[in-house]
Amino acid sequence: MTESRRALRPLISEPATRLQPGSQGPDRRECLTRGLGLAGMLALGGLSALPGAARAQPAWPSRSVSTIVPFPPGGGTDTFARPLFAAMSRSGRQFLIDNKGGAGGTLGAGLAAKAAPDGYTWFMGAVHHSIAPSMYPRLDYNIETDFIPVGLISSVPQVIVVNPQKVSARTLPELLAFLRANPGKLNYGSAGNGTSHHLAGELFKQQTRTFITHIPYRGAGPALQDLIAGQVDLMFDGLASSATHIRSGRLRAIAVAAGRRAPGFPDIPTAAEGGVPTYDVATWYGLWAPKGTPAAIVAAMQAELKRAMQSDELRATWTSLGTETPDLWGDAFGRFVGQEVQRWSVVVKASGAKLD
Repeated sequence: MTESRRALRPLISEPATRLQPGSQGPDRRECLTRGLGLAGMLALGGLSALPGAARAQPAWPSRSVSTIVPFPPGGGTDTFARPLFAAMSRSGRQFLIDNKGGAGGTLGAGLAAKAAPDGYTWFMGAVHHSIAPSMYPRLDYNIETDFIPVGLISSVPQVIVVNPQKVSARTLPELLAFLRANPGKLNYGSAGNGTSHHLAGELFKQQTRTFITHIPYRGAGPALQDLIAGQVDLMFDGLASSATHIRSGRLRAIAVAAGRRAPGFPDIPTAAEGGVPTYDVATWYGLWAPKGTPAAIVAAMQAELKRAMQSDELRATWTSLGTETPDLWGDAFGRFVGQEVQRWSVVVKASGAKLD
């Protein structure tokens, strides 16, 4: 018998007081006091026996929150992640970036899929991850079933950019004329095999009947650095990651792959204006949680994202990067991703693109 049971025994086993005729019995206040004392002791004993899962949990987040960005610093995903999480961190909570580049963004995605679903590890992926299922036969994750879709962060058009010291063309018709007269003379850099940069280039070649040599890199950042340095000639890049270099003059924008000109860049014509009306490619970025993350935490993260994305500061930043503030969350975002997986599987098959 435990000490607590011994302490309770006199109260439990004490015989009831027999009332004599005419007796008033124990004082009512005394009975209430005894009853409350017994109830309190039993309640305390019960609380001490509750399992840990039933006890109150600390509010999320109680420590820093990390998001895996599956590309090196300087690429398009990183370009959106940094201002976004900086704006979210102004609430007093810490939202950090963990760059895990490699294998066209699939290395970091695999790590995120295996992360603990506790709300402290998230995944910021991109259009590349809707292409990867058609390019990588043995992925160790499934973007549609191993993650919970949280929301679309941005969607920006691809832009054809050239090194102005190496390519004299200023317009898309001029570039096409050079490519057709000099097949294979120019090359283009990408964030890696199977990324949107790669497939946007292959789609362009298919639609314009031109040939440009593909040079894959480990992320858009390194590819951009070599483009600026003149190691490669051109790139089919997300407008956001090229934006500052276009404004500085280090890169020349030829056309955006969209049906209309991009916000913040009204001087860059569309591919349709340059004679290629079917060339329409967007680079989008989104946030996922590992499968199993509690719904309440996912909802809390969505609230944090919406608060930051609706701020005047971030809206201005998004415009400067050539995008508008999207409004696609949860299951709707998940359906969008599924449609993109199907769309890019057709492009991959038609282009014959393969991993080197």
